[in-house]
Amino acid sequence: MQRITCLERDDWRETAAQCGFVFHTIDGERYWDERAYYGFTLDEIERGIETPTGEIEAMCLELAGRVIGDERQLRRLQIPEAFWSLIAESWKRDDRSLYGRLDLKFDGKTPAKLLEYNADTPTSIFEAAVFQWTWLEQAIERRIVPVRADQFNSIHERLIAAWKEIAAGRRVHLTGTTDNAEDAGTLAYLEDTARQAGLATTLLDIEQVGWRDEPGGFVDLDEAGIALAFKLYPWEWMFHDAFGAKLAGAPTRWIEPPWKAILSNKGILPLLWEMFPNHPNLLPAFFEDDPRAAELGASYVRKPLLSREGANVTLVSGGMPLDEQAGPYGAEGFVRQALSPLPNFSGFYPVIGSWLVNHAPCGLSIREDESPITGNHSRFLPHAIL
Repeated sequence: MQRITCLERDDWRETAAQCGFVFHTIDGERYWDERAYYGFTLDEIERGIETPTGEIEAMCLELAGRVIGDERQLRRLQIPEAFWSLIAESWKRDDRSLYGRLDLKFDGKTPAKLLEYNADTPTSIFEAAVFQWTWLEQAIERRIVPVRADQFNSIHERLIAAWKEIAAGRRVHLTGTTDNAEDAGTLAYLEDTARQAGLATTLLDIEQVGWRDEPGGFVDLDEAGIALAFKLYPWEWMFHDAFGAKLAGAPTRWIEPPWKAILSNKGILPLLWEMFPNHPNLLPAFFEDDPRAAELGASYVRKPLLSREGANVTLVSGGMPLDEQAGPYGAEGFVRQALSPLPNFSGFYPVIGSWLVNHAPCGLSIREDESPITGNHSRFLPHAIL
C-alpha cells in the first residue's frame, strides 16, 4: 500500500458536473481530491481487505441474530423497547439489506482492523462506485497511472443486481433529507441504479412521507401507498420522529431493514469483542461503564453509541486527549476502543471504506485527513491496483 502523488485531470470539475457530482467541494474545500491516489497490490486487496470484510460481515450477522432475542443486550445498545418487536420481526422475515460499509484501519503490513460499521445510511457510494472508476479509466488514458492499473470496484453492477433480487419488480420509494447535497446525490444515484434494474421509482423528502389511517400505512405526495422504501435516514432518528410510533403497524418494508439498527450502533464493537475475543480483525472494545474498560489503560478511542462523521469521538493517549471532534452525540453513552493509530502517509491518515452490496464485499473507498479522526470534511481519494 502506498500513497502516490500524481497530476489531476485539468477537466475533472467539468466531468464531475456532467456526472451530477455536485458536492465535490464542501464549504470551499476539496472533498474529492485526485492529486494523489492509493496504490495496492492484488494480494493486499484480496487477502488484506476483501476476505476480512466478508469475515467481519459474517460475524456481524451472527451478532445481530443473538442480540435480537436478548433484552440485556438491546438495553446496552440503548434501543427503545417499543421497537424491539419491529426489529425482531424484520430479522425473522429475512428483510433484505442492500448495502453497507465497514471502516477499516489498514496499512498493507498488518491485519485490517474494524473501526466501525456504517450499516444503515452510508454515503460516499456514488464517489466509490462511479466517479473513482471514471477517474481510473481517464487516468489510464492520460498515462497518469500505469496502463495495467485496475480497481477493486464492482459496486455499481452489484447494486443493480441486488435491486432486481430485493425489490422483485416492485416500485421503490427513496427518501431522505434532500436539502443536503451529499444525501440528495446519494439518493439520486441509488434511484438511478434501481431504474437500471428495471424498477419504477419515486423520490421524495423524508418530511413529505405521509400517513393514511384507512387503510393504515405510509403514503407519498400522490396518496399512493409506500410498500418498499429505501431511506437515507437513520433508524435512531426514525424511532424518535413523530411517525415513529406508526412504524410497527405499517406494511412498508424498509431498506435498510429495522434489524440494521443493531449493526449501525457502535455498541457492536464491544459485543463483537465479547463474542470473538482476540480476532485478528477486531480491536479490544468495551462499554464505557464496563469495569473491563480499564484493561485498555490510559490510551483508547472514546466513541458515542450513535454518532456520524466522527462527531464526539475523542482519541486519548496516556490519559490526555490527543484529538477530538465536537458534535451533538453522546447522550446514549459511549464505548471505548483500543487506540490503534491510523497509518501515516507523509502527514495524511487514510481510512479504508470497504463496501458490501447484498452482503458481498465489492469495492473500496478511501477518506484521508491531516487529523487522525475522519470527519465530514475528510477528503475522498481514488485507489488503484498496481
